[in-house]
Amino acid sequence: MPEETRPPLPPFTEETAWEKVRLAEDSWNSRDPDRVAHGYSVDCRWRNRAEFPTGREQIVAFLERKWKRELDYRLIKELWAFSGPRIAVRFAYECHDDSGNWFRSYGNENWDFGEDGLMVRRYACINDLPIAEADRLFHWEPGRRPDDHPGLSDLGL
Repeated sequence: MPEETRPPLPPFTEETAWEKVRLAEDSWNSRDPDRVAHGYSVDCRWRNRAEFPTGREQIVAFLERKWKRELDYRLIKELWAFSGPRIAVRFAYECHDDSGNWFRSYGNENWDFGEDGLMVRRYACINDLPIAEADRLFHWEPGRRPDDHPGLSDLGL
């Protein structure tokens, strides 16, 4: 087995796919670019909107830029499908810009993992919806979403 691993490892079962999705959500909700980047292989390839970062260094730079403009970021991911080393998720996140304009962003991601459990490819499609602050649905302190906070399906998203 490779020196660096990130369990759970493929091939995924429904249980381990859900676990992988929640671990990814927790990592992203930390808003720590280095922590997030270590879930990806050193040469991971991304497609995120119109950007195509490759490798951890570019992923960290991307995330640093992202979280400088997407303030009070809160994310929920949900398993959509899985097979072997691949997982598909749907997600939504809420954040605001430095002018106080709130957004809910919706998207889908396709993930492909190496046998070490590190993601080697991530393809994301994302759409943004301006919302009023009063229409926010993701209410928890910064960091991990509490276990009792509703998920996407529970919220009707």
